[in-house]
Amino acid sequence: MSVNSPEPTGMVDVVLVKGGRTKIRYPAGLLSDDGVRIAVRAPWAGDGVRDFGFVRFEAGDVFTEFYWRDRWYSVKEVRAASGALKGWYCDIARPAVLSGAELVVEDLDLDLWRSADGTDVRRLDEDEFEESGLVRRDPQAAAAALAALDELEALARAEGGLESLLA
Repeated sequence: MSVNSPEPTGMVDVVLVKGGRTKIRYPAGLLSDDGVRIAVRAPWAGDGVRDFGFVRFEAGDVFTEFYWRDRWYSVKEVRAASGALKGWYCDIARPAVLSGAELVVEDLDLDLWRSADGTDVRRLDEDEFEESGLVRRDPQAAAAALAALDELEALARAEGGLESLLA
């Protein structure tokens, strides 16, 4: 799914929870929900520019976001205001919960980035994950999170692998 995919069928609030608190909440257009995978589209919801060094998120960027009820991650296709693909930002998170018009996702600190051309695949925030204490508090969730990161990295490095999740 990309910027040229169908128009939203309704609106939801995406609620990203981290450490038991709401980290960010933003409105998004609901593109699809097949009972397992939920797709939404939203403009960059951050304040100002977020420069990671390898990518910049800024006003006008469009995120087409894919969440699963049975997987421990979400994948966000990131496009510039011009429509040019910047890449995919993947969050490791507990399976998403859609309740009414609220899509709640619990972020587990680990992230993955894949550039549009596929030459830059990087694991992010492993230090934050370690500091979170999840391994100690909930070893099963920590194991699921690490397995999800490994799965996403393998898909990101395979020809067409990450894109196959979003088709």
